[in-house]
Amino acid sequence: MTDKPNDILLLAGKVLTILMQGFMAFAALTLVITGPLVVVMSDTINAEMVAEYGSTVAPMPVSAILGLFACALVAVALVFFFFGKLRAIISTVAEGEPFLPDNADRLNAMAWLLAALQVAKVVLGAAAVPVATWASALKSEDLHISTDFSSGFDLTSILMVVVLFILARVFRHGAAMREDLEGTV
Repeated sequence: MTDKPNDILLLAGKVLTILMQGFMAFAALTLVITGPLVVVMSDTINAEMVAEYGSTVAPMPVSAILGLFACALVAVALVFFFFGKLRAIISTVAEGEPFLPDNADRLNAMAWLLAALQVAKVVLGAAAVPVATWASALKSEDLHISTDFSSGFDLTSILMVVVLFILARVFRHGAAMREDLEGTV
């Protein structure tokens, strides 16, 4: 049985995970809608760019932008599923049954999702370079884009992956101990 502060904490966790999944769904929808619009509107955008910046401006790199959107869509999907797994764990904690084999599997999946997100982050940075290089060549006062995507892996996230894998083992062991205890009673 949980006490009142924990109930509020669990409710806040559930609300935050739902909000994050909602934001990720919105981001995915935006990417899916914007991608075809870039293709359809590329000639118009290029014509307006020539009108504003002159004929020396390079055409918009449509394929690079679509590649960037695809990478971003993968990252968004990974985050969406991560928070789905977390919400499922929060639900079992609220029910008073956290040490389940399913939660160990969820934690393990969360670790893999976070590891994949680190790889996606590097790929996303590499995919952004041609787009950022094209955009920075415009030298617009209204446009400020950094082409420094050399950040690589985030050490905190890598540590989180390791922690999640360890927690998965702890939960798996806790579930086994719980089954043994129930079998002896």
